[in-house]
Amino acid sequence: MPELPEVETVKRGISPHLIGRVFSDVIIRDPRLRWPVDSELANHLCGQEVLSVERRAKYLLIRLATGHLLIHLGMSGRLYFTSADTPIGKHDHLDWRLDDGQILRYTDPRRFGAVVWVEGDDVASHKLLAKLGPEPLLEEFNAAYLFKRAGKRTVPVKSFLMDAHVVVGVGNIYANEALYMAGISPTREAGSISLARYSRLVEAVKDVLAKAITQGGTTLKDFVGGDGKPGYFKQELQVYGRGGQPCWTCMKELSEIRIAQRTTVFCRRCQR
Repeated sequence: MPELPEVETVKRGISPHLIGRVFSDVIIRDPRLRWPVDSELANHLCGQEVLSVERRAKYLLIRLATGHLLIHLGMSGRLYFTSADTPIGKHDHLDWRLDDGQILRYTDPRRFGAVVWVEGDDVASHKLLAKLGPEPLLEEFNAAYLFKRAGKRTVPVKSFLMDAHVVVGVGNIYANEALYMAGISPTREAGSISLARYSRLVEAVKDVLAKAITQGGTTLKDFVGGDGKPGYFKQELQVYGRGGQPCWTCMKELSEIRIAQRTTVFCRRCQR
């Protein structure tokens, strides 16, 4: 599933082609996504200029004068620009035609993505966004905040870190990597970790996400950004996908377990 770096990569890829452009048509071929696509979407969008393209957690927010278009890529969704004469694929569910003739196309084989119209300026209070935690790359995500939220919680710190109500965008791959960088075992109870160790974890989260963004995200199977290119952070992964292989720090075999049904790889010697 695309995580924060992948969605940020898509945002940066499509923004230059969208901002300042005007929607001229919307074609809905199959409205059956996670939630049915609004049949009046063309009436909401057509004739309006794109004012900005933003990201909140894993949602893309396309801002217009009268509201926001929220797009979530789900597990297999992809946005890309194409021309009107490009053949329609089996899973090409929506087209947004722009005033310059370009088409922004949404394809999604598994149909777990979402396209939602939100009327008005107050998009932050929408039910999909209202209860989300802070963005991990902003100053409000810091050690003091994380330590306070942990309190006496007994949940494994990896699950705590992946809770979108605590902080958004730290998906499975990046939680594995950040905990390894910080030297913290993913099985350790969130409430048992000191402020100093949370300081290292926050620094690691910010570092791994920033690096992933510069590399265009992580392509494990079929993710590509808005420019059609895969993400190259896979080459930088230190633990994820390397269970049974040697730790690059101590050379001990990396352990692979399941936490909350998610693959978890770590070094029992380096992470405590």
